[in-house]
Amino acid sequence: MTDGKLAVRRHYARQDLGATILAALTAAGKDIDHLSPDDLLAVDEFHTRGRAATLDLARRLALKGSEQVLDVGSGIGGPSRYLAWTFGCRVTGIDLTPEFCRVATMLAARIGLADKVHYCEGDALAMPFADQTFDVAWSQNAVMNIRDRARLYAEIRRVLKPGGRYAFSDVVAGAGGAPHFPLPWARDPAISFLLSPDATRQALEAAGFRILIFEDQTADAIAQSRLRAPIPGAPPPPLGLHLLLGGDWPVMAWNNLRNQEDGRTGLIQGLAERAG
Repeated sequence: MTDGKLAVRRHYARQDLGATILAALTAAGKDIDHLSPDDLLAVDEFHTRGRAATLDLARRLALKGSEQVLDVGSGIGGPSRYLAWTFGCRVTGIDLTPEFCRVATMLAARIGLADKVHYCEGDALAMPFADQTFDVAWSQNAVMNIRDRARLYAEIRRVLKPGGRYAFSDVVAGAGGAPHFPLPWARDPAISFLLSPDATRQALEAAGFRILIFEDQTADAIAQSRLRAPIPGAPPPPLGLHLLLGGDWPVMAWNNLRNQEDGRTGLIQGLAERAG
């Protein structure tokens, strides 16, 4: 594994994350033996706009429930469990961070979805799946840590069936200058690889995708970031994204909002179809 990928792992790695989340759920009054995706909402929608982004992408896919879905950069599994719970489809998640995969598997079992979702540790640039395996590929706030976007999109296209669709929600580079760090996906520029919206679209088309939907969601991202921003001086709630990102979560959250407001970063979401 390259130094860059190891750095990404180190950024997201947390010791005893599963036990920490279960303790926080208990402190928040949840029954950890009878969980639902909504019980985990505050911690497992680890992407800009939270559940709203997941709902938007799911609506655009109009899932029937028979699809085989691949979640690229699945984290601790929030969106994949939501898709399986809501629509009944089978979802495979792949993530570079071993602890995320272990926690995702544990939480899926506690929700009763062990037969619907599966998580594996792996590299999105060399996925351990046969050609034309999946009906749908899905990623939310995952590609910012991947420099070789051409290879990523080619690999996603490879594992999609002909006519398969790729739903995505991505942080993009804005015209306002370099972002302020640390951020939720990177504490410094070394593992942050943002493309502009136009460059993202061009990379997808060059990899063999036909763009069906391509939307700027920056305004709503700003509104959601303001709502979710930590209150200065107040302790965090029992359950939240600080469990994933540690003690510097408040400065990450405020930098994220400042970058959005300054036009340094933006958010797009879209849907693309495998052409050919």
